[in-house]
Amino acid sequence: MFILMPIIFVSGILLIALEDKIKINKAAVALFMAISLWMILMYDAYSIFVERNSPLFQEFLAKNPKIALKPISDQFIDFITNRSIVYHLGNVSETLFFVMCSMLIVDIVDKHGGFKSMTSYLTTTHKRRLLWTISFSAFFFSALLDNLAAAIVLLAVLKKLVPDRTDRLKYACMVIIAANAGGSWSPIGDVTTILLWVGKNITASHQITHLFIPALINMLVPLIIAHFWLFKKNAILRAKSIEEKDEYPQIPIRARRTIFVIGVLSLALVPVFQMLTGLPPFLGVLLGLVILWVYTDIMYSRLNQIDETDKLRISSLLPNIDLSTIFFFLGILMSVGALETSGQLGLMSAYLDQHVHEPLLISFLIGLLSSGVDNVALVAATIGMYPVVQQTSELTPYMMSFISDGDFWTFLSYCAVTGGSILIIGSATGVTVMGLEKIDFMYYTKRFSILALIGYFCGAGTYILFFI
Repeated sequence: MFILMPIIFVSGILLIALEDKIKINKAAVALFMAISLWMILMYDAYSIFVERNSPLFQEFLAKNPKIALKPISDQFIDFITNRSIVYHLGNVSETLFFVMCSMLIVDIVDKHGGFKSMTSYLTTTHKRRLLWTISFSAFFFSALLDNLAAAIVLLAVLKKLVPDRTDRLKYACMVIIAANAGGSWSPIGDVTTILLWVGKNITASHQITHLFIPALINMLVPLIIAHFWLFKKNAILRAKSIEEKDEYPQIPIRARRTIFVIGVLSLALVPVFQMLTGLPPFLGVLLGLVILWVYTDIMYSRLNQIDETDKLRISSLLPNIDLSTIFFFLGILMSVGALETSGQLGLMSAYLDQHVHEPLLISFLIGLLSSGVDNVALVAATIGMYPVVQQTSELTPYMMSFISDGDFWTFLSYCAVTGGSILIIGSATGVTVMGLEKIDFMYYTKRFSILALIGYFCGAGTYILFFI
């Protein structure tokens, strides 16, 4: 059954990629995949851990001599349940709590109209000028919020500014490229960068200083081409759509701006919180959520129309959290945990070391693969294959790539996120924009895949030339 584990994992990833075709939610597939892999570990434990002389299992027994005296079946239960599942679930929980709180903060700011204020700053009648404004907004907002939230916000803005759907699709596709580029240089810009940051594979300061320029090049090159290719010179937008009615006019403008500032700072200052306190990042974003919660509750208590404003209280917005996405991440990350426990990832790592033996090339290929395969699963599996190496004077140049802030992890952060722009299904940002604007897969592939691929190569080349 050992050989069945990677088959189940690969099959699950393919079913997740074909979610729109098979009409089965990817969260259900991911959870089933995780449960199946852990069941195989339990029922075929003797073959996997004893006959294959698992180093993890042997290390566990060496550290727990009392457990080594128990019957073999009890040893397996202790190792799989009390050590492996609890260990991986603890690591996964840090990421899930961070993602959940980030999603809730973005939803709170959005529901209070915090992002609508952006519309006045983005207003322009020139198509080419708007293309640059939207792209740079996506680039920087994705670094502060995350690429998915930035794309959703900017699509809402585009619907107000660009009523013509033909033009809006062009802007929306550039938002995907720009948002993923911006998400690659921020520790909170994408789920994969959160994984690398929480796992201490890369620090926030190192990621920002080493990937900002490659990420900017990744966006600028496609943007310059699109500037001349998508719109004619001096092309003017049609009249804007009618402004939507304010749903909650009783909430003061000053309060909305304060909520916006608190929400953005709650996310942007998480790396600072982590560096100052040494505590896990999810506690920092939880602190920001608590501050926002207290402020809004005090604000609502002072308003007269309690029944209406209760709809915006954080306690009322909690059900808006996308639990399907959270369960999907849980399934993927726990599946990878099962593969790591079984030794599958160690075997894959040894194979790549023998046949590729070039860390940067591995990162580059993972980026290309992420255009069609979920990058969360790829990065999680990669983290399991290559544990962070402790830096010593005796390390070879090859092993130095795998230390914290090593070239492998830094380049992987860039590649895994921006590679998802090559196909519209390669990132959560692309899939979301695809659904919101009903963009056809081939529409993006024919017009924007080549732009994203050129940007991917240019950004990768910039990193190799200037930071290696």
